[in-house]
Amino acid sequence: MMENVIIVGSGPAGLTAALYTAREGLNPLVISGMAFGGQLQLTTVVENFPAFPDGIPGPDLVMRIRNQAQKFGARFIDEDLTGIEADGDPFKVMVNEKEYESRSIIIATGASAKWLGLDSEQRLIGRGVSSCATCDGPLYRNKKVAVVGGGDTAMEDSLFLSKFAREVIIIHRRDKFRASKILQSRVMSTSNIKIRWNSIVDEVIGSEFVKGIRIKDTVNGTLDEIQIDGLFVAIGHAPNTSFLKGKLKLDEKGYIITRDEVFTDIPGIFVAGDVADKRYRQAITAAASGAKAALEVRAFLM
Repeated sequence: MMENVIIVGSGPAGLTAALYTAREGLNPLVISGMAFGGQLQLTTVVENFPAFPDGIPGPDLVMRIRNQAQKFGARFIDEDLTGIEADGDPFKVMVNEKEYESRSIIIATGASAKWLGLDSEQRLIGRGVSSCATCDGPLYRNKKVAVVGGGDTAMEDSLFLSKFAREVIIIHRRDKFRASKILQSRVMSTSNIKIRWNSIVDEVIGSEFVKGIRIKDTVNGTLDEIQIDGLFVAIGHAPNTSFLKGKLKLDEKGYIITRDEVFTDIPGIFVAGDVADKRYRQAITAAASGAKAALEVRAFLM
């Protein structure tokens, strides 16, 4: 069976693309992956997505969009993609032992946050541990939080959180930041931001929710504990593009290089969401790019 469009990915970008192409009667096939929903699955409450004034749990939001797409005919395969042939006519997508052919493809595999690698951190993701200050920061009004990192993202997150939190502590493994000078200056001049130099998080403390962190000094190895309400990990994101190496043009960090937001260098292959967006990384911007990619698929198939 020849598909009109195959969508790879099931976060807000892929699901919105599925909704739009389904309403166009294109009967999209979505390779959603085992980790359905992307980063929204790790978000406790989404308060900045339109139409939900009281907020909505991230997993509930992605299920609503999925159900809406299915209503118009989108089909889902909840398995991981295992291969892609981007240089043929038609394109081919492999899922385990099965091969699917399509006239067009939308890549919406997103980007994954880099974590510290602690068992306690993973256990408390969505329960006080977050990788998205913009998403979760307002939940910590008048509370005490920590940010791990030393780059621009960590500085931007700390400045954003300082508008809500009573105190923000930056945990950095070295004795100086690698962030831009202007962001460093803003952080240094913000009264409720404190810095712990030469430090790493050794353990996240809490049974059901984050209660604190244990910090290890990288110079002398001493340990101490800090009571906090939330931990924001800001050490970067990695685009989920390993399967595209040698098939599409990627930048030095692995993000897909696009033209006019959603076009790749191969006609018929389009991009949506955080797999190409290293600046905004918001559910609403991902959804918007999914809509744009879907509209371009429609034009391509006409």
